[in-house]
Amino acid sequence: MVNVELGVEKSIAIDVHHHLVHIKSLLPSSSCSTFAKGPKRKASLDVVHKHGPCSLLNNNNSKSRILPTQSNILDLDKERVNYIHSKLLLSSKNNKIDQKLASSANLTAKSGSLIGSANYFVTVGLGTPIRNLSLVFDTGSDLTWTQCQPCSLSCYNQQDDIFDPSMSTSYSNITCTSSDCTQIYAATGRDPRCARLTNACIYKIQYADESFSEGYISQERLTITQTDAIDNFLFGCGQNNQGLFNGSAGLLGLGRHPISFIEQTSQLYNKTFSYCLPSTSSDTGYLTFGATNDSDVKYTPFSNVSNNSSFYGLDIIGISVGGTQLPISSSTFFSGGAIIDSGTIITRLPLTAYVNLRDSFQKGMTKYPIASSFSILDTCYDFSGNEMIFIPKIRFFFRGGVAVELAALGILYAESLDKVCLAFAANEDDSDITIFGNVQQRTLKVVYDVGGGKIGFGSNGCK
Repeated sequence: MVNVELGVEKSIAIDVHHHLVHIKSLLPSSSCSTFAKGPKRKASLDVVHKHGPCSLLNNNNSKSRILPTQSNILDLDKERVNYIHSKLLLSSKNNKIDQKLASSANLTAKSGSLIGSANYFVTVGLGTPIRNLSLVFDTGSDLTWTQCQPCSLSCYNQQDDIFDPSMSTSYSNITCTSSDCTQIYAATGRDPRCARLTNACIYKIQYADESFSEGYISQERLTITQTDAIDNFLFGCGQNNQGLFNGSAGLLGLGRHPISFIEQTSQLYNKTFSYCLPSTSSDTGYLTFGATNDSDVKYTPFSNVSNNSSFYGLDIIGISVGGTQLPISSSTFFSGGAIIDSGTIITRLPLTAYVNLRDSFQKGMTKYPIASSFSILDTCYDFSGNEMIFIPKIRFFFRGGVAVELAALGILYAESLDKVCLAFAANEDDSDITIFGNVQQRTLKVVYDVGGGKIGFGSNGCK
C-alpha cells in the first residue's frame, strides 16, 4: 500500500492519526494571501476562488454584486449533485435497454454541470489582440464559452469587458454543415441550430439551475500564457446568456468530449493537466497544462462511469478515520461508481459509507460542543471557545494501492466558528454515484493523465 501523506500548511500533525488545527485557519482572511501562488511552470494559471479576496470579480472596481451566502452555495451544490445523478441514471438506463438505441437516441438531458456552484476560475486570453477573460473551470463540462458582443438578446454583468469578435482579426464562425457543428449535441445535450441568413452554427447549453448560454460556435485564438496559444480553438460565442455566473465571463470546459479544452489541445499538452485548489478562498492555487514530473504523485486508473464520457471516474476501495479502517465493503462504492468533480463542493458518499464515516468521526470529537445541522451537513460543532482543535485524519483508498490523506481543511466546512461541519454528505442510497468534491481536494496536487488513463494525487500541491 502506497501512502500519500497530504497535509495543510495551516494544520500541524500531532500524531499519525490526528490533525491539530488552528481555529483562525478555518475561515478565509479578508485579504489575499500571496505566498501560495503555485509552481510557475510553462503553462500554469493562477486559480482563485470566485467569492474570495483574491478574485478580481470582487475588487473595488467591480460592478455591484450580492455574494451568495454559504447556505445558498450549498443549495446550488445539492442541485448540481442531483443533476449529475439523474444524467448518469438516464444514460445507464438507456444503456441497459438497448446499446444501439442509447448511442443514437436524442436524449433530453442538459449539460451535467451547474455553473452556479463551480467555485474556481482562471484568466485566459482570447482573440487578436488579446482580451483577458475570467472563466470558471469545470471538469464536468465540455464546451468552453464566453459572452460576446453585441449581446443580441441578453448578457449578464461580468467583471471583464465582454468579448467583441468584430475587434479580433483571428475570429471566425463555424458553418452548419461543418463536422464541428454536428458534434455539438453530444457536448451540450441539444441539437445545434442554423442561422438562416449566415449559415452559422448556433449552440445552446442549459445548466441544472436553468442558467444558460446561447450563441455561435466559433473559432478563435486562445492564449494560455505568453508562450502558449492555440489557434482555431472551438468555443461558444454567447449572444444570449442568463443565470448564476457571478461576474465570470463564462466557462472553460475540461471534460472528456472531443470539443473540450483537453481534447482540442491534445497535441500541445498530451491530454494532461493538473491543479491545486487553495485551502481557503483567500489563498491561491494553480491550473497547469502538460505533463508533471512530480515524483510524489501516486496514480490510480480512471474507471468507466456509466455510458457518459464527460466525467472522470474513480475506483474507491475504502476509507479510514483516525487510523481505523471503516467496515465498508468495496462493493458499496462499486454499486453506483464514483467520479471526481471540480465543481461539486461537498463529497457525496453512499449512505452506508457516510453513516460509518460520520459515526466514527463523531467518536473522535466528543470533547467539542455540538452545533445544529447546516444545510446538507448534519455533523457540526461549535469551536468558538477554542484556539486549536484536534480532529481525526481521514484517508481515502483507491484502486492500485493508493492511499490519500485529506488535508484538515478538506475535512471541515465552516459557516462560522460556532458552526463548523464535517464536509461530507450522504446520497439517498448506495446505488447513487459517489462524488469526490472540491473541498476534499483542497491543497492536493491532482494530476489528470487522460491519455494515460489515470489520475494522480500528491501532497502540499499549492506550495
